[in-house]
Amino acid sequence: MTRAEIAPWPADPAAQRELLTRAAALIRSGEVVAFPTDTVYGIGVSAWDPEAIQRLYAIKGRPRQKAIALLLSGSSQLPDVTDYRSPKLDRLVWKFWPGALTIVVPWRASLRDRVPRESGTVGIRVPDHPVARALIAAVGVPLATTSANLSGAPSPVTAQEVDMQIGDRIALIIDGGRCPGGQDSTVVDLTTDPPTVRRVGAISVQELEAVLGPLTVEKVSSG
Repeated sequence: MTRAEIAPWPADPAAQRELLTRAAALIRSGEVVAFPTDTVYGIGVSAWDPEAIQRLYAIKGRPRQKAIALLLSGSSQLPDVTDYRSPKLDRLVWKFWPGALTIVVPWRASLRDRVPRESGTVGIRVPDHPVARALIAAVGVPLATTSANLSGAPSPVTAQEVDMQIGDRIALIIDGGRCPGGQDSTVVDLTTDPPTVRRVGAISVQELEAVLGPLTVEKVSSG
């Protein structure tokens, strides 16, 4: 495979739309595209394409037991991926979205045969980055997204870092400059009682407890 094209994010709105249209077409055809988020660069494919999702695992060398989260363009896409509703979810969405919080909820029942997930749950997030949200909106469905690095390597915060690690394995890198956050998202699991913090990242346990009350903390550092 040839190396990925690195496409700078243009200032002109018409050129932005052209790039988004091209990137969305690649994703719809099963290709993998890298793009900036508010935390680190991610690689994404359609959430409804199981074969493309398996490519994400292969590209990263990611263990298959580690689930891949979905990025949404906004909370309006929540019903597309989960039937779950609760005051805790509502409070987290209101306080932290768009932002660096991944929320684990039950996977939508009607999708379990179409796009199976071993755990029956899914991590979801709305990124606080205009390029990421515009790309998701252009594709028209949530994106299965993971950090754009080889498993165990540092998460990239520039397009050049993405290219160094996996540029020979993907189709396109949208270069939106350095990611403003530079730290992975925090992951909180609402399917346990009390909720469990699966990964501490950009949002602290104290910030979450101010919204949810006492939590179980599984892991205390991002990775």
